[in-house]
Order: sequence, then structure tokens, then C-alpha cells
Amino acid sequence: MKLLLIHTGGTIGMAPGPDGLHPAPGLVETALAARLPKGTDLVAEVFAPLRDSADVGPAEWNRILTLMADHPGRAVLLTHGTDTLAYTGAALDQALAGSGRRLVICGAMVPLGMGGDAEANLDLAVTALAEPGAGVFLALGGALLPAGSLAKTDSHAPDAFTALPQPAPVPRVPHPAPFDENKRLAILSLSPGIPAAMLEAALEVLDAAVLRVFGAGTMMSDPAIVASVARATARGCRIRAVSQCLRGGLEPGAYAAGAALWSAGVENGGLETAEAALARLWLDLSDRAPRTIA
Repeated sequence: MKLLLIHTGGTIGMAPGPDGLHPAPGLVETALAARLPKGTDLVAEVFAPLRDSADVGPAEWNRILTLMADHPGRAVLLTHGTDTLAYTGAALDQALAGSGRRLVICGAMVPLGMGGDAEANLDLAVTALAEPGAGVFLALGGALLPAGSLAKTDSHAPDAFTALPQPAPVPRVPHPAPFDENKRLAILSLSPGIPAAMLEAALEVLDAAVLRVFGAGTMMSDPAIVASVARATARGCRIRAVSQCLRGGLEPGAYAAGAALWSAGVENGGLETAEAALARLWLDLSDRAPRTIA
């Protein structure tokens, strides 16, 4: 097997220190090498400095994809912290759609060598990497999950992630750095009593936004809120709605309270997680080729 390790950081590769857990150079590489079948051709690419996943975003997504492009034909093991893993999973799943590459993400809630979940997760990842077929997966908590459909649903448990039904990603023209790091995107969430001025100010500085709305697709009837959203879409800010509910997605037309969303030019994210919707918007805005909005 030809394997590429991309070690970005995260709890799996940390060790105790005087001020708490900190990155331990070589820990992941040593543990992985001990688990690989004899004859495995391993190339390791290690981020320097190693990243807490709170600091992982489009620049790091691009770096991961560039490293993959630099090492074609290899299965890929990506180590990653769990806090933003769902974002990275969605981003890579969509960016690699149709590429034929197999990538397995591995993280842990407890570092290697501390009697937690890290060793079992790494064992699962090595087994999954030897299996055929393209795709992006997460090996964690005893399960191999599709990485493009993740929601982190527990901040401490070993099985911290839930995989939710998602539409198939749109195949894209391969590019080693497909995320435009100069684009300004964010996830915004409606809440009762949200000031229209706050929403307007946020949308004013964004190129696109994921808007987490209520239930099956409703929002407050406040004319100022509706006008803020309509002005943003009119000036070209793409807004893609997703449900604040974990399951079920959106159903435009089900409630009159949702009519203002769609009349204001908001896109229907359907079943998409907020992470998947963000990745989709970022890729769409970074894509130089025209694309039909679904």
C-alpha cells in the first residue's frame, strides 16, 4: 500500500506537559508506523507548527489538498482535532468529489498513550485505508463514518460524531487549492429577538452566509429582518438556509412563516448541515466556471 500521512495536529498527537496537553512531535508517526502492514510505502507530511483544530480553515484545507496533489495515487490518512473536524470533512468531501482519492480522517478525544480512544481509532483508520473505493471518511469511536455528513454532537464522548443524510456532493474540476481564502463567509443563526441591525451589519461584510433558520424553514415576520436579508441578496451576497434542527431539513412552502425567506432570494439548503452548506458556498464562490445554483 502507498500511504500519505498528513498530520495537522489535534488531541491524538498531544502529550501532558507542565501547562496541560501540548503537541508531541513524532508521537503520531511512531504509532502509525507500528501499525502498518509490512512493505507499506509511507510518506509523512507534518504541519509545522501543528494546529489546534480551532485554527484550521480554508488555508489549511487548501494545504491538505495541495499535499494530496503532490502525492498522487496514495491513500491518505489525515489526523485532525475534533472541534472543527466536521467543517474539514465537509470541505474535503466536496472538493475531492469525483477525484477517485480515498482519505480517512482520524482524531481522538484522548491522546495516544493515555489509555483512551486514540489507539483504537488509529487501528480502525489503518484498516479502512486498505479497503477499496474512493471517498472521505472519519475513523472514530468504533465507526467509519462519511466525513461529508458529520455533526459533532458530544464534546467529550468517544463517539462524538453523528452522520446525517446529505445530498451527494457535486463533482468539481480538480484544483489543488480550490478555496479562495479572500472570500468572506460565515454561519449566522436566527434567534428570537435578534436585532435587524446586527444581522444587517454581519451580512454587509460577507460574500455569502449560511443562515440557520427555524424548523422546516421559517423565520420571524419582522419587516426589518426580512428587508436586511433581501438587501443582502440583492447586492449579490449568497445566503443559503439550513435548519437549526439536527434532522429533517427544510421544506419550502410548508409554512407561511417561511415565505419571506424564499421571496428574499435565500437558497434552500435542504438536508445540508451548516458545515456542508458553508463548504458548498465557499467552493461555488471560488469556482471560476459558471455554475447553476440548485
